[in-house]
Formats: sequence, C-alpha cells, structure tokens
Amino acid sequence: MTTIDPVWATVAELSRAFGARTLSPVDAIDALLARIRTRDAQLHAYIAVYESDARLAAEAADKAIRAGHRIGPLHGVPLALKDLVDLEGRVTTGGSKVWIDRVSPVTATLAERAIAAGMIVIGKTHTVEFAMGSWGTNTHLGTPRNPWDLAVHRTPGGSSAGSGVAVAAGLVPVAIGTDTGGSVRIPAAWCGIVGLKVTAGRISTYGVLPLSFTLDTPGPLTRSVEDAGLIFRALNGPDPRDAQTLTWTPSDPLPHMRRGVTGLRLAVLPEAERAGVDPEILAAYDAAVESIAKLGARIVRVELPHRLGDYAAATGRIIGAEGYRFVGHLVDDETLPTDPHIRPRIQLGRNISARDYLLTLAARAEHTRAFATALADVDALLTPTAQTAAIPLEKADQGGTAAHFTRPGNYLGLCGLAVPSGFTTERMPTSLQILCHAGQEAMALRIGWAYEQATGWTSHRPPEA
Repeated sequence: MTTIDPVWATVAELSRAFGARTLSPVDAIDALLARIRTRDAQLHAYIAVYESDARLAAEAADKAIRAGHRIGPLHGVPLALKDLVDLEGRVTTGGSKVWIDRVSPVTATLAERAIAAGMIVIGKTHTVEFAMGSWGTNTHLGTPRNPWDLAVHRTPGGSSAGSGVAVAAGLVPVAIGTDTGGSVRIPAAWCGIVGLKVTAGRISTYGVLPLSFTLDTPGPLTRSVEDAGLIFRALNGPDPRDAQTLTWTPSDPLPHMRRGVTGLRLAVLPEAERAGVDPEILAAYDAAVESIAKLGARIVRVELPHRLGDYAAATGRIIGAEGYRFVGHLVDDETLPTDPHIRPRIQLGRNISARDYLLTLAARAEHTRAFATALADVDALLTPTAQTAAIPLEKADQGGTAAHFTRPGNYLGLCGLAVPSGFTTERMPTSLQILCHAGQEAMALRIGWAYEQATGWTSHRPPEA
C-alpha cells in the first residue's frame, strides 16, 4: 500500500512510488482529476483539462511499468503546461480571447521531451494575455485565485498564474511556465512554491508563443527544489529548431544538489536596494540569509555597477519592442477583444525606435559584462523575489510591475531560483531569490536545496476550501 497522498506528492515521491509499484499512475491521475473537479471552479487555474487522454496515458504508463518497461524516473508523472506551449492539434490561446480558437500547428520541443520521458499532460493553465504582466490578471479569460487566501481574491503572480496556482493548490505536482521578466519566479513566490528561471537557451522555446525572443525562458514550477532539478534535467539541451540552445550542452544538476553551501560566497542585497521593500519581506529575507550563513556559506557585500531598477526599466524596453513585433497588430486593432490592461503595455513598443532598441541591446551587453565582473568571485546574489507578498487584486497597479527583483535576472542573462522563505502575518508566502551566473542552474539548485532542507517552508500547504 502507498504511504503518500498522490495529490500532494512531489515529483520525486511519485517517481519512487511508481518505480516501487506502491502507487499506480492511474490512481495519481484519478486523484488529481477529482481534485480539479472539486477545486478548480474556485481557483481557475486551468483553461483546459485533458481528462480522457490523461487517463489513457496513465493506463498505458501503468501497464508499461508493471511489464518492466519503465522509460525513466518521470514515467507516469502528471504535468500541466502554460497556455503558451503548443501541442499540435490542441487549442493554445496565449491567454487571449483573440486566439480563443487558435489550434497549435506544432508541438513545442519541451512538451515533446516531457512526453518522451513518459510524463502525462493533464491540461493547460491560464496565463496573462500574451504573457505580458506580473500580477497574474486576465480581464477576459479570468484571473486565477491565489490559494493562500480564500476570502480575498489576491494576485497569483504572472504571467504563469495558472501554473503557480495549480502546483500550490494540489492540482498537479509540476507545471511549466515561462519567464521573460519574472513570470515563473513571481507566481512561485506569491503561491509559496519553487520556480526555476533558466538561462536563455537552456530550454528550447520552439513551439512556445513568444513575447521576447531575447529574454524568453521556459521553466518549471514545483513543490520542491529536487523536483525543479528533475524537470530541468529532462527538458534542457540543444534543439536544432532553437539556435540559442546550440551553445549549451545538456546539464544534470542532481549529482551536485546535496553538496551543501559550506564555503560558497553569497552576496546580499546592497543597503540602497532595500528601500521600497515591505518590512515583512525584508524580515523574511534577512532570516533566510542568516539560515544560509549558519549552513556554512560566506555572506559578502558587493557594490553593484547599476541599480536594480535601471536593469528592470531596460528589460521593459526590450520586452516592449519585441512584444510589439509579435502582437502589435492585434493590440492596435481596437475592434479586437484584447485585454485593456495589456494593450497599453504592448503599445509601449510602438514608440521605441530601431535606434533606441539597438542602443538598449548594446547597453545590455555592456551591463552584463560589468555585472559579471563585479560579482566574478561570488557564487550567487540573494534577494527577495518580490517587494511585497501577494496583494488584493484591486490594489494591483496595472500600470506598474511586480518584477523589480526578477527582471534584472533576465536582462543580465542570469539564471535564478525562487524558494519559499516564510509567511507574513496575514499568512501569505514570502520568497527568496537565488540569482546565479549564466549556465549555473546546478549552483542555484544546490543553494536552494540546502536552504529548503534546513527550513522546511516547502512543506506548508494552502488552506482547504
């Protein structure tokens, strides 16, 4: 008999149970589908659930495993995909009412790799329209509900809002999001889970609806750091259909994950960057830094070559220009039902000249070199993931962004991990961001795993209805 609850089991726990045949993929899928039917009407995480196909895939996985034909550790593990990820023949809306009937012409490379590893796609999760927003709101298709507050509709974080809610609320053990300025890490932070932002080119974007070809990075949202490592291992690697991936060799972070942090040099937030951050967020951040120091890490102070806000603003210019290239014709057409909050964000790109865009890219290259030099002797920069915990929807400034601490990671070509770091007095999750040099996902996961094991914040669950 199984000793784990398939609704709350991690990817690693499901993998071990399936391998030991103490739990069937069929039972896991049935439990999740039942919970989705019970809870998702309130939470609104999914835009589509592939109930019959998921059951068929679970039955096939169960038979293969029982017959001794297990593909690998992810065989039979359920997965949800953000509604930007194409599955040939299925609808992918990109969060837009304009594309409500758009049928995917291809299957994304990351989906191909997940399915080849034996994973079962249980459905698609809601996103901010065109992935252009950090609050997680969607005017026309609905905003997922942050599961940590069932009385007040709070920001789930965006743009991978449904993915964050689904994992946090026990509707799937892992979901794929995309991160152009924080869209994996912010939902992870506000929903109390783990989110991995990979280096651009680590995971193929082929078949993923684009926002910024320079900054887009798909990545997993999970309930543990180990799970993020398992999914990263399965999805990363070169893809001839995505030129950015050809500069990277496949990476397996798992052998390094349990090495601890003794002797690592970790930089902390400069004093000037603490301004504007909610006091409870700073308290949780300081406590997280202290916990990591007690594990043997060397905490150091560095002088950043520029303010984080400067990096964040420049990120917005790149996203605006490149996003307008892709969907400018849609937001400029007033007869089309695009989200009124999204239209002006995309239209910012209309006023960015080719010269200004190219100057921004040139400045990005210079800033990236300067940052790498300033932090050459440190293994990671630790920051809060967001300046506040999740807030009520009506308080969200749709003309602003929650991505102050996350956008610099995209702009500077870094990888990053968001891990739970505690709770506010209102019982809303707080989060620690671990930013590492390009290609150093294994280091980010190593630091995150050590912190997770020492604190246990990832074991907490949202309230039930």
